[in-house]
Amino acid sequence: MKKMFILFVFCGLLSCKEKKNESFTAQQIVDKAIGISGGDLFVDCKLSFDFRDKHYISEGIGNNAVLKRVFDLEGKKVEDIKSKSKFERYVDGTLEVLQDTVANNYDNSVNSVHYFVKLPYGLNDPAVNKTLLKEVNLKGKEYYKIKVTFDQKGGGEDFEDTYFYWINKESFKTDYLAYDFHVDGGGVRFRKAYNERYIKGIRFVDYENYQPKDSTSTIENIDAKFELGDLELLSKIELKNISVQK
Repeated sequence: MKKMFILFVFCGLLSCKEKKNESFTAQQIVDKAIGISGGDLFVDCKLSFDFRDKHYISEGIGNNAVLKRVFDLEGKKVEDIKSKSKFERYVDGTLEVLQDTVANNYDNSVNSVHYFVKLPYGLNDPAVNKTLLKEVNLKGKEYYKIKVTFDQKGGGEDFEDTYFYWINKESFKTDYLAYDFHVDGGGVRFRKAYNERYIKGIRFVDYENYQPKDSTSTIENIDAKFELGDLELLSKIELKNISVQK
């Protein structure tokens, strides 16, 4: 009986050690993060929400998605519609003729809001490249740190931008993200998720949006800057009136 007890304890310790040393690839971590956030529930749902003074609607995922933005402008109803093949703007129901550069700016603006709301779902798009970096500690919790870059083909107008995601090692939830950008002089942003809620199985969060206090910050060291309190709160990104329809 004593030998059996010792063997049981030994096997238990070995099992814990193996679990502790369990490692994942960047792809496996992202898959788990997507799954915990709703996974395939995104595919067949109609999602709507309010962000600032505009109403957003999305139906479908990926190439089949139709993304909309509706708002009032000087007493007129503006409806922006982005689909796989085109972008259209209607003002009081009448199609507007837009210059290509203007249409592209509107298109990117609509896509950006919808993209962030559905994260981390989009991280398995074909143009996305994922790299697992050294694990880090943020505010007393352990995180997988994943770098994301984009192929030029299929990567959109901002394919040169770089993203980082900090995925909690215990929950596999995306608690932080950061990105750099190259328009309007460029810069770096760091976002902290808060106000988590699940609606019909899909995880939604709001974000505290930070920027560096000094010009020496890069996206590679932005998490260290956050840990030291060297970032300043720029804005809050809050979603309201979220609706999920199957």
